[in-house]
Amino acid sequence: MSDKYALIAAEQAMSGPAPSVSAMCAGLEVSRSGFYDWQRAVPSPRQLRRAKLTRHVHAAFEAGRGVYGVRRVHAVLTGSADPEVASASVDLVRSIMREAGLVACQPRAYKVTTEQDPDADPIRDRVQRDFTAEEPGVKLVGDITYIKTWQGWLYLATVIDCCTKQVLGWSMAPHMRTDLICDALTMAATRQPLAPGAIFHSDRGTQYTSTQFAKHLESLGIVGSMGRTGVCWDNAMAESFFAALKNELVYRVVLPTRKKARRLIAEYIEVFYNRTRIHSGIGYKTPAQVALEYQQHKSEAA
Repeated sequence: MSDKYALIAAEQAMSGPAPSVSAMCAGLEVSRSGFYDWQRAVPSPRQLRRAKLTRHVHAAFEAGRGVYGVRRVHAVLTGSADPEVASASVDLVRSIMREAGLVACQPRAYKVTTEQDPDADPIRDRVQRDFTAEEPGVKLVGDITYIKTWQGWLYLATVIDCCTKQVLGWSMAPHMRTDLICDALTMAATRQPLAPGAIFHSDRGTQYTSTQFAKHLESLGIVGSMGRTGVCWDNAMAESFFAALKNELVYRVVLPTRKKARRLIAEYIEVFYNRTRIHSGIGYKTPAQVALEYQQHKSEAA
């Protein structure tokens, strides 16, 4: 209860317009008289710190667009210049989030959508579920997903770097022709210099096993790699991105047109996922941070 009162007090103390006390009490399901009784009491140092942490936890959760769980919120707080905030424990953050009702959106179950070409030549799996790389441009993964709009399906192809976890290339179209994945890979090769013999890993969908795509890989000096059909773990990094995209954006908005879907997805990829959203797999940093740190390290070593 005290955490909710502390949040109301913190909102009042912030500069700029704030909701009325009555509105905030109603929204948090506490009594206004209880808040004023709490406010008249002299707060202890512990209560003051918890109130400050509550404000920072809410700010971190909102900056993460409601997708950050306890670990990610805690990681954001540890980067604070305020020692009281940076030293908050995971258990304390969990307690504050539980008290405030802050729950990250949850992913939905995986569905198999890959259509295999039975006549395609076999291409071996050169990744073997190892979605890590020592440097950018060495190992890439990609896939296609479906986005439902009122106008019909919109298809999205992506290319992700295994070192930085950055979505380097993406393409959207109302069709699933091979041009879709070729365009995404071309964007990736344009944005990130690729190592000779760089690996591109995908599932065994008909687009990825096509002659057109094989020639496109060859033209870029890239070696193909494929997991098994219907086994999501064989292309887990690509599937994980699509799960995040749908859980954190698509399932939370209305998409009446393909144009709106394109705009929101492009913004999610370039503004949020690549540059704002912290990732546990890269030390709670953003992909853009990791890419920049690598370039700085490379420049210093030269």
